[in-house]
Amino acid sequence: MTAPAAAALGPAAAGVADDAPTRQRVAASILENGPSTAAALAERLALTPAAVRRHLDHLVAAGAAVAREPRVTGTRGRGRPAKVFVLTDSGRDTFTQAYDDLAIGALGFLRDTGGPDAVTEFARRRTSELEERYRPAVEAAVPDDRPQVLAGALTEDGYAASVHEAPIGDQLCQHHCPVAHVAAEFPQLCEAETEVFARLLGSHVQRLATIAHGDGVCTTNIPRAGALVGAGAATAEPATASSPTGRTTS
Repeated sequence: MTAPAAAALGPAAAGVADDAPTRQRVAASILENGPSTAAALAERLALTPAAVRRHLDHLVAAGAAVAREPRVTGTRGRGRPAKVFVLTDSGRDTFTQAYDDLAIGALGFLRDTGGPDAVTEFARRRTSELEERYRPAVEAAVPDDRPQVLAGALTEDGYAASVHEAPIGDQLCQHHCPVAHVAAEFPQLCEAETEVFARLLGSHVQRLATIAHGDGVCTTNIPRAGALVGAGAATAEPATASSPTGRTTS
């Protein structure tokens, strides 16, 4: 994390110690709820819009957050839509270690008391929330455009996703994973996410690489029609598929 970004969330931010806890609440709300407008943050945190804008300005200036144009799905109303704010990698890094430790401890307790199936159920419930948010935009697109639309939605939630053509199909690449350290110990998180991709795209998909397993990019293959043949398609793997990191998977 850059020093300015750390300072933006830390107790020395702008030399005003009283601002630090509130600024952390603003940043945490963006982290937990995804891209947010200043008005939404003000309502969510019971703050004045002016106070929220002041904290957002500081986070942006420090490199901990950026302002983006919102994605428009459906008919666009009159007037310019309010910008949404998202955390940068530096801004997210502030929370990563503490959240990871808490999540790993909580999932470990769930596994020990409820068994592996309890962790799987938690992972599926967590990803079902993403599915509900993404489905309207994905289903509104023509089938060929749906991987790109899904990548755009994932990017807004901090996954830095893109789609690339490959001989065996389109590859959905996530260049950042907010839960990579947790997923390294609990792969059920990756498995549940893959299931959601398949349902949203209406197609069998295959995870080729994950950041949680040491790859540079999470890569999910979306086969083209006829790319996988026969009843074994759900488990078939390309013989020499390479991830964007150059690592060959089998």
